[in-house]
Amino acid sequence: MEAAIPQIPRRLRRCALAESRLSACGGVGAQRVSADKLFKGVLSAWYVSVVDVSVWEPRTELGRLVKEGKIRTIDEVFANNYLIKEPEIVDILLPGLRQELLNVNLVQRQTHAGERNQFQAVVAVGNEDGYVGVGIGKARQVRQAIEKATREAKLNLVPVRRGCGSWKCSCDEPHSVPFVVRGKSGSVEVTLIPAPKGVGLVAGDVAKAVLRLAGVKDVWTKTRGETRTTLNFAFAVYNALRNTYYFRV
Repeated sequence: MEAAIPQIPRRLRRCALAESRLSACGGVGAQRVSADKLFKGVLSAWYVSVVDVSVWEPRTELGRLVKEGKIRTIDEVFANNYLIKEPEIVDILLPGLRQELLNVNLVQRQTHAGERNQFQAVVAVGNEDGYVGVGIGKARQVRQAIEKATREAKLNLVPVRRGCGSWKCSCDEPHSVPFVVRGKSGSVEVTLIPAPKGVGLVAGDVAKAVLRLAGVKDVWTKTRGETRTTLNFAFAVYNALRNTYYFRV
């Protein structure tokens, strides 16, 4: 039985239609496909994407240690200050990683031959238990842009310190942020304020997706700037979560 495909947002449907028009004009014999059929294939690859680690040849010291079994948890990677340069490392150490497509946008670049159209995808990944990453990818095809963004999001994976920092709650459970943190990207500045248990995620849709993947269940947010820019909004929330482990000496 064929798996159910989630409802396609109107903005993504327009991007899929634009890609089908570009492919129709891209060469001899190119066939135009409908937006539903195009995104059906994209979402299928999106939710069923599995990396074959058996044929993976690590190119870094950390990759070799992970494949040999000397490093078995993602906590050891950050405890030893290793830099993740291969997404396969995250696939091995965090097999239950979830990913969510935040935005797909059609962008243009001016060249000497004219305008060059590309698709820009923003992806967030996380295990909903203290690890989150956000990435961006560009390509002429939507699927390739999503794959690039997913790889970058895995390389940008960071730990998130959670706690119960609200004076209205004393449950000592990691359901919120431990203290007030701020993050900025472009003109967007996001402030995460600890909230008591049961409040939920008081934030925009983009911030909710990133916070949910990080494992934060209750938080108040305060934003400034052009939050309609999904890219900057997502990275501002990501930087705020990253600053939970930031300290000054």
